[in-house]
Amino acid sequence: MNRIVTLDEFIIRRQKDFPFASGELTGLLRDIGVAAKIVNREVNKAGLVNILGVADSQNTSGDSVQKLDLYANEILIDCLKNSGECCGIASEENEDFISIPAVETKTSKYVVVFDPLDGSSNIDVNVSVGTIFGIYRRKSDEGGPCELGDFLQSGTALVAAGYVLYGTSTMLVYTTGRGVNGFTLDPSIGEFLLSHRDIQIPKRGNYYSVNQGYYLKFDVEMRRYIDHCSDLNLRLRYIGSMVSDVHRILFQGGIFLYPNTRKYPNGKLRLVYECNPLSYIVEQAGGKSISCQLERIMEVPVEDLHQRVTIAIGSPEMVDEMKHFVHRYSPALSNGN
Repeated sequence: MNRIVTLDEFIIRRQKDFPFASGELTGLLRDIGVAAKIVNREVNKAGLVNILGVADSQNTSGDSVQKLDLYANEILIDCLKNSGECCGIASEENEDFISIPAVETKTSKYVVVFDPLDGSSNIDVNVSVGTIFGIYRRKSDEGGPCELGDFLQSGTALVAAGYVLYGTSTMLVYTTGRGVNGFTLDPSIGEFLLSHRDIQIPKRGNYYSVNQGYYLKFDVEMRRYIDHCSDLNLRLRYIGSMVSDVHRILFQGGIFLYPNTRKYPNGKLRLVYECNPLSYIVEQAGGKSISCQLERIMEVPVEDLHQRVTIAIGSPEMVDEMKHFVHRYSPALSNGN
């Protein structure tokens, strides 16, 4: 029988992997794990405590905010504020970043970005949702408050990223740049236990994930690639929660697409809160992540906290195949490139 390894134990053992091993990053990951347990508890009893449905507000991106979005956002902020392990937070649900005052004599070296509840509109119909997070080492003076520039770093500067999937079981998957590991919550003891060590994404898969209802609004190269997937009899799976779709592809292989449309010419998904953290995880597992304009997502310059991008992420051979269709059919690339 394999020895049980808890998330806390695993994080402490792996502390030597961190470029600046001081215990702060270890503490941050543990704080996020605690917040995830609290959010999981509320997600699983949401229908009983009147926190289903839409709140009377919109976030900075103009999306309707669910009651559980606000709850998850508050829990993550509280857990990260109280420990003093980070100097600032940026959330998809807040227009601006939040600077955190120093706790006692601690000098915090990190900032955290997160989407508190990705796919939250699915809660009302009991479909999987998740939390996505990324951690950066601050660039500003450690003796003062954090600055906007601490959050506007490219994905290549991430020191850790992960997600929590609230589904039939609750899983936390994260990387610090030394591979990807997954932990499943055992509700009987209230601990995340190591269940998936050194996750590797298959080079190809039998799934493609895209909102095919927007097919006629996609550019011609995306329509041709989607036709190609259909011709290969690949299975279309689209949950409407990026973290859920990417989770399936991470384990079973495939490709997730969110191209530009007429309504969202620059794409819809957020670079800081969704695309960069998930791209870091997928790349660490051997996959690829690029924009539909063929830029590596993690190298896209970050100019705004709520910047949107297009994305194609998943099995490396399938992402390369998609690139071929862009080169072949895109008017901007097919002539002379």
